[in-house]
Amino acid sequence: MRKIQHVVDCLRDDGIVIYPTDTVYAMGCDIRSKKALERICKLKGIKPEKSNLSIICRDLSQLSEYTMQIDNSLFRTLKKALPGAYTFILKANNNVPKLFKNNKRTIGIRVPDNNIVQTIIAELGNPILTTSLKTDDDILEYPTDPIDIRQEYEKIVDMIVDGGIGGLTPSTVVDCTGYEPEIVREGAGDTDIFL
Repeated sequence: MRKIQHVVDCLRDDGIVIYPTDTVYAMGCDIRSKKALERICKLKGIKPEKSNLSIICRDLSQLSEYTMQIDNSLFRTLKKALPGAYTFILKANNNVPKLFKNNKRTIGIRVPDNNIVQTIIAELGNPILTTSLKTDDDILEYPTDPIDIRQEYEKIVDMIVDGGIGGLTPSTVVDCTGYEPEIVREGAGDTDIFL
C-alpha cells in the first residue's frame, strides 16, 4: 500500500503514470488534472479537444459521473462484461465536454480486471484518464516489458508501475451509442457475450 500511495500522490500532483491493465500497459493521469491531460496530449501529438482518451473507472457506479443514463439492457451487458478487457463507448454527459474543452458527445469507459490499477483508483477516489502505450514498431505494436518501457519513457513520464510482462492485445472496443452494441475493434475481450 505504501507504493500504491506513492503512485496516488504522483497522480494528485499532476503526474503522468504508466501502469498495467488487464490488457496492455497504459499511460494516464488523474481525471481532475487539466495540466497532466495537456501533457499527455502533447506526448501523443494531439490537441486536448481532439483527443480520444478513455476513462478508467473502479466500478460501474463511477460511470454515472460521465455518461448519460444507462438503460437496464445496457446495464446488464456492462455488468456481465466488467471488470474485463473491454472499452465501452457510451454517450457522454455534460461533464465530459468540460474535461476536454470541446463538444464531445461520447466517452470510452474501461473497468480493467487488474488489482494494481483497481487499487490505485480506489485510493485516488476518482477515475484515471488513459491511453494505451503504442510503439512505432509495426511488429510489436504494444510494449510489454516494464524494463523496455522504462528505457523508453522514464524521462517523459513521472512514474512507471511495474506489473510484470503486459499483454500484446488491446481491449475489445464496443460502441454502445446506437440501438445495439457494435464491435468497433476485436481485442482481448470475448465478443460472444454481445451475440
